[in-house]
Amino acid sequence: MRDHKVSHMGMDCHKNFSRVTARDDSGKVLWRARLEHRDREAMRRELSQWPKVPVALEGTFGWGWISDELSRAGQEPHLASGRKVAGWRSARGIAKSNKLDADLLSELWSEREKWWEVWLAPPAVRDQREWLRYRMSLVQMQTQIKNRIHATLHRHGIFCDASDLFGKAGWQFLEQLTEADESTLRESGRKTLEGYLKLLKMIRQMIAQVTRELRRQVRRNSQAELWRSLPGINWVLAYTIAAEIGQIERFANHKHLASYSLLAAISCDSGEEDDTTPLGRHVGHIGRVTLKWAFVAAARNAVRKDEWFRGIFNRRSDNGKRDKGRSYIAVARALCRVGCSCVKNQRPYTNSPPPRPGTDHRGTKTNSSNKELNDVLANDTPDVLTSSRPGMGQSDRGLVT
Repeated sequence: MRDHKVSHMGMDCHKNFSRVTARDDSGKVLWRARLEHRDREAMRRELSQWPKVPVALEGTFGWGWISDELSRAGQEPHLASGRKVAGWRSARGIAKSNKLDADLLSELWSEREKWWEVWLAPPAVRDQREWLRYRMSLVQMQTQIKNRIHATLHRHGIFCDASDLFGKAGWQFLEQLTEADESTLRESGRKTLEGYLKLLKMIRQMIAQVTRELRRQVRRNSQAELWRSLPGINWVLAYTIAAEIGQIERFANHKHLASYSLLAAISCDSGEEDDTTPLGRHVGHIGRVTLKWAFVAAARNAVRKDEWFRGIFNRRSDNGKRDKGRSYIAVARALCRVGCSCVKNQRPYTNSPPPRPGTDHRGTKTNSSNKELNDVLANDTPDVLTSSRPGMGQSDRGLVT
């Protein structure tokens, strides 16, 4: 059954089992198998008998541990995009079943271009993302409990004068309510509020613990530290960006990273063109949604903290009068571009850009052979060195007679 002529395989993964189809170089199906997941030792023995060939694995829920088992057994797992495979299946008019899905995945390796393949994140990156997902889930629970506390007070007509209900003054007010008499808050409301406060206190402690762990990991991660040097990116956002990106080397340039981060605008033009402003422009929908959230959240902070990023926002939004949402996306893309350059060059962010090649620390050219120009530059004439022609980077005064 385990023929040595097998050249590649396709695996359709599910929660309890997987369906596998093996093919030879000519594309002929050699055998099909069903792999059970419950008994991990039996599964490993089965995998050890398979030929050591590439395996096209669909990127469904649970692909991580299955790819680890395949790698441990000597196979070469390659992750396929579920969206692209589904589109390919629909275009070919193939029905969807477990057997046909495995057959379809086994055909992918025969394609000339690996259009279907996406990055298979290594275990270290997946561990980073799991810490991140854990903290995000705790924050969501905290928000839900806060909303329920607000609803409890609203249901009983109780108002708080504190600006922050969950700050120091607001917390004292809530604790006093749990000990109030029947005329202020009935017993059902008091017990409900007391239980919510206990849950909220516990979740706050858990969030603090995982945040400390994220800080420790950021300090050990040089890439995350470089992201944190940018204005508007704090500890949590730096960890989020580094974990979602994984390996920065897999992006050819900042444009690819911006597209992956859902920050690149996509046009939907159709029909005749005119001179009016294009409508319907939007960002992409295939990428990392969490990465987009992190960059946009950092953009809002960067607009408040840095003049250069604030200038981008003001130019795009007419000083905050229109298109604020798209303006923050423009700032987020600028953060993505600058951060990508910082990480790839291993250089932290600074307010002043580094000098261009062929210039000194002031940004003036040093390779000119004109004696008069060199004399002027040596004297550091302020109006010559600081005044330049727009868009040219050249002095607006004639330096050659």
